[in-house]
Amino acid sequence: QVQLVESGGGLVQPGGSLRLSCAASGRFLSINHMGWYRQAPGKQRELVAAFTSGDNTYYADSVKGRFTISRDNAKNTMYLPMNSLKPEDPAVSSCNAGVLIRGSVFASDYWGQGTQVTVSS
Repeated sequence: QVQLVESGGGLVQPGGSLRLSCAASGRFLSINHMGWYRQAPGKQRELVAAFTSGDNTYYADSVKGRFTISRDNAKNTMYLPMNSLKPEDPAVSSCNAGVLIRGSVFASDYWGQGTQVTVSS
């Protein structure tokens, strides 16, 4: 079994900061990619930031310059420091990881439960 657990969400004022964490646990051979998605009520899920191939990163245009993705491979944990949060940022943020498990040929996507980000004065 593989489990992704997010933390760090909460209530913050506009212009404030939060840091999301996503920790992968369980037995697996490797994590091929990791990323953060968010989905606000009535809106489509969107990719916010991700590690793609190697150490390459991707950021949605709406968060460039404000969010910075990082990871600690030893802890199998990904972080998303979020600065200058805006009222339009509130959403449920979910961690996604492509995980290769022993006995499987292909990596599979796993999702965390999600953590709520609320930006309000």
